[in-house]
Amino acid sequence: MTQATTLADLSNLMTYSAMLVLSLAMIAFFVSFAQRRTSAEIVRERVTEPALVGGSATAHVDADPATGEAQFEPGRRAGNIAMALTWVAFGLLSVAVLTRGLWAGRVPWGNMYEFSLVSAFAVLGVFLAVSLTRDVRWMGVFIVPLALLTLGLAVTVLYTEAAQLVPALQSYWLVIHVSAAIICGGGFTFAAVTALLYLARDSYDRDTRAGRALAPLARRLPPAERLDSMTYRTIMFTFPLWTFAIVAGAIWAEAAWGRYWGWDPKETWSFIAWVVYAAYLHARSTVGWRGRRAAWLAVAGVAVYWFNYFGVNLLFSGLHSYAGI
Repeated sequence: MTQATTLADLSNLMTYSAMLVLSLAMIAFFVSFAQRRTSAEIVRERVTEPALVGGSATAHVDADPATGEAQFEPGRRAGNIAMALTWVAFGLLSVAVLTRGLWAGRVPWGNMYEFSLVSAFAVLGVFLAVSLTRDVRWMGVFIVPLALLTLGLAVTVLYTEAAQLVPALQSYWLVIHVSAAIICGGGFTFAAVTALLYLARDSYDRDTRAGRALAPLARRLPPAERLDSMTYRTIMFTFPLWTFAIVAGAIWAEAAWGRYWGWDPKETWSFIAWVVYAAYLHARSTVGWRGRRAAWLAVAGVAVYWFNYFGVNLLFSGLHSYAGI
């Protein structure tokens, strides 16, 4: 068995191991989310129970001031286990990406399989990076399945052996341009999830005020204002990096093909995504387009981003057709 074959097998083993650990983390996140209650709900329970037996109608629960979650909330232990498992899976996936690159003798994003691998890595990376500064265990039930589905699609549909890059890709700009785009994919996906959760929580709040609350799961989410703020902050960080990725791609295109911009399908859809996110940021500064309308723009933006990744590679032909399948 050659060293290259050993690295290939190790990369595949680490990928499948990461998927197994992520599956366990997903189950733990589901348990945590199902048990999740805010401090306000626990207070109501503790106030109601004494009142039924003629006791005192006062109760106090220590809560996280940032999230409003009870310090001893039942789903906390399952959430901690899930976060630990996610960190383990992230480590395994990092080994898978590294060994894939060593096997290929280049950066590991030369085809759709490899890009899917590092995209799942980026989504988990953004989620875990945010978890270092705030409690986002409640979000794992949405992020981890996305990463798991991406890896599942990669190993079942998109898998291909490593191959040498076409001449146009043999440039240091591959590292600069594509790595920036991968990080943006993680950021935009994270923002889209928080935007969708904002829409769910906002709908629940509206229905509650109207006396027709029909989405009990939505009450387990953080306040709508917090979700909206997380979406905005994430896009504010990611949008300049996406702008840089497009500019870097244009510079690379001039070096590879002798023109900065040619309206190739990949270039066109990258620009469309840029316009959508620029519209989102503009909407946030315009009173009439804040809230739900802006959230839908964030969702539309990630839809365009992922169509640029999947749809353009599979449905169109052009200078950026490097699907490898």
